[in-house]
Amino acid sequence: MIDGAIPYLRCPVCREPLARHERALRCPRGHSFDMAKQGYADLSAGRLPHTGDTAEMVADRAEFLAAGHYDFIAAALAGHRTDGLVLDAGTGTGDYLTRFLDGSPAATGLGLDVSKPALRRAARAHPRAAAVLADLWRPLPVADHSAAVILNVFAPRNGPEFHRVLRPDGLLLVVTPAADHLAELITRHGLIQVDPDKAARVSTTLGDQFSLVSSTTHRRELKLSGAEARTLIGMTPSARHVPVDDLPTRDVTVTAAVDLAVYRPR
Repeated sequence: MIDGAIPYLRCPVCREPLARHERALRCPRGHSFDMAKQGYADLSAGRLPHTGDTAEMVADRAEFLAAGHYDFIAAALAGHRTDGLVLDAGTGTGDYLTRFLDGSPAATGLGLDVSKPALRRAARAHPRAAAVLADLWRPLPVADHSAAVILNVFAPRNGPEFHRVLRPDGLLLVVTPAADHLAELITRHGLIQVDPDKAARVSTTLGDQFSLVSSTTHRRELKLSGAEARTLIGMTPSARHVPVDDLPTRDVTVTAAVDLAVYRPR
């Protein structure tokens, strides 16, 4: 629900607080932003240069996550409990935010994304979670030092903005693919490979504003049907590049491996 998150939201034009007026959010200076009938608010403040995941990719992600294949990632995140605002930067369908809020019953959730198909799902993912259309590369429509935790799962990282909105005692939880993530599918079907310098690049983008507290690798062996493997490919950036005829049709065993890095603001 959007109402619980409104105290943390700011006008993307003038940075003033927002208040709800029926199906819109407005600031004292008169800037007004519509709420979609599905429940998310549009705080993009102008045309976005990209629109994020397509409806097909979002449907694949929702199906795959609902089957529990990435529950181990959600559990690792949910172990960091809080009673404050949880900002999910790149929330997608809201699954990871939902699991986090289930483990933090006093927390409020706010999910940001540029994909409207994803936000339609995220807006109704949890009664204590709000969904907002916003570009992570632009100034976030969020108040200074308001978030107790920022989740960033397979999503872009805006270090300066994360630092601005995170409380001085807050945590930034960043999930990125490990070197062997989906290695079997990458080798067999020519998917986009994991950047071998991914960890170093993440540290570089956050290093000036954040200090690394810990980094752990979480790994699972997934036994997938051909249909599940096709769904998994469909929720990745490779969905746009792999010909349909090259998608798997038989059962496969796939390594899912991610790095969870925990940062504190400097």
